[in-house]
Amino acid sequence: MKFLFPLGRVLFSLIFIAAAPRHFTHEGIQHAVALGVPAAAVLVPISGMMALVGGLSVAIGYRARWGAWALIAFLIPVTWWMHGYWRLSDPAAVHVQQAMFAKNLSMLGGALLISQFGAGAVSIDERRSPK
Repeated sequence: MKFLFPLGRVLFSLIFIAAAPRHFTHEGIQHAVALGVPAAAVLVPISGMMALVGGLSVAIGYRARWGAWALIAFLIPVTWWMHGYWRLSDPAAVHVQQAMFAKNLSMLGGALLISQFGAGAVSIDERRSPK
């Protein structure tokens, strides 16, 4: 059962790690600009670093609580700015962005749990903690 911890951490983190590279592209920055993100040329790459570092931290269980806080700091503004379904009028787009908004709230809940309970078994944090 202890191997469920690293499996859960990796599955949780995959979306952050996989999505991070787009934050360093012109396309990713322009998408944020189109949605009204202020200073997108600076904030989008910073958010990519937060997602990548936080995701890797949680996935490998190294300083996972700090990594979770990085993901929380990433998720709050990204959820608000990028998935603001209330600003849309097209019903199909509203539906998609409501689902993305809810997905991010769910991930925010997971990150909050990790920030409080840590990486769990089979992690670098567990090996480093005094017995």
